[in-house]
Amino acid sequence: MKILITGAFGQLGEILSEKLNKFNEVIKTGRKLPEGETGMNLDICNKIILKDILQISKPDILINLAALTNVDLCERKPTLAKQVNVVGVENICDVFPGRIIHLSTDYVFDGKEGPYKESNKTCPISVYGETKLESENIILDHNSKNLIIRTNVIYGNSKNTKASFLNWVVESLTKKNKIDVVNDQYNNPTYSKSIANVICLCIKDNVKGLYHWGDEEILNRYSFALKIAKKFNLNEKLINPVSTADLNQAAKRPLNSGLISEKLKNILNVEAPSIDECLEDIKEIF
Repeated sequence: MKILITGAFGQLGEILSEKLNKFNEVIKTGRKLPEGETGMNLDICNKIILKDILQISKPDILINLAALTNVDLCERKPTLAKQVNVVGVENICDVFPGRIIHLSTDYVFDGKEGPYKESNKTCPISVYGETKLESENIILDHNSKNLIIRTNVIYGNSKNTKASFLNWVVESLTKKNKIDVVNDQYNNPTYSKSIANVICLCIKDNVKGLYHWGDEEILNRYSFALKIAKKFNLNEKLINPVSTADLNQAAKRPLNSGLISEKLKNILNVEAPSIDECLEDIKEIF
């Protein structure tokens, strides 16, 4: 099977490309190719180039990981957020008639009554959440075979992106830098390898529709940072707990969030890993 991945050089794209490449022909694309990587330059906002690449490569499945995920940047530049997260997805649907797998987020909820099931009412409180919800509707209307997976707080040992919370914590504490981490935002952090495994199984079993995937434990970001510090034998005292309000960020955050993954667990017959299992796995390869 031929699979094209947009955003293939992010922290999820890296591990997903590696896993899929064992049994499929994977076409990696990204807006910028990191040094030493092979793939194709692709900005999903450029419909002409997108169409050309799809006509040349002729993939069976397109996995869309491309998105503007900087929540505060989306809030400050809503036009840019809509261009990437909405128009970019419209472009994909306009020029690709096949099956699309699209990654979304818990930010489609307001964070008042989490953790959330797929059936819970969406209510985004940020531009980022609004654009991701709009993209979901576009994907679902495009093809009944499409799949959307909502996830949250993806982490892993990524060499190409600065977006990894784990890398930021480990690198900061290794340098003996103090860090502020919020203690009032609750999610179930999801290991990049965990969500990559789930995507591979969904492809194998031809899963379609909208589902949630988050790993086992729901905890606040400060507690997560403490777990990381303990696992990597770093100084926990350098981590300072703060409230979300203290950070005075441009975009509102859903505070009591997290995703319930029971539907996908039952369909795929899998269990979500614990944070300790995932951190141990990362430590071995870090």
